[in-house]
Amino acid sequence: MIRTIAFWTVIVVLCVRAADVIPARKAKEFTGSTQTVRGWVASSKYAANSKGRPTFLNLDKPYPEQVLTVVIWGSDRNKFPFPPETFYLEKNIRVTGLIKLRHGVPEIIVSSPSQIEIDE
Repeated sequence: MIRTIAFWTVIVVLCVRAADVIPARKAKEFTGSTQTVRGWVASSKYAANSKGRPTFLNLDKPYPEQVLTVVIWGSDRNKFPFPPETFYLEKNIRVTGLIKLRHGVPEIIVSSPSQIEIDE
């Protein structure tokens, strides 16, 4: 009986977590809220010579048609033990953060590697 309860508790927790993840294509609907978004890193760029030295991870479609942009500012880049623009490229990821619109495209600013998980 206890094993059965434990099993169903795990199933419910996993289902709730899965339900909390939204696909990148729906991110715009959640503008202004903190969400976990799932998407494929279709293109990336480290703009080392631009103001703030941002790294961009473009989800589901390459720039300039990306569905969502993940931004890592240069001041936070040293927190990553690897270059984010190559490590995450062509991988499915889950990213958690506040969704904002920039030029009509949803974006999440990431300040810590813990905000991004590779989604196998």
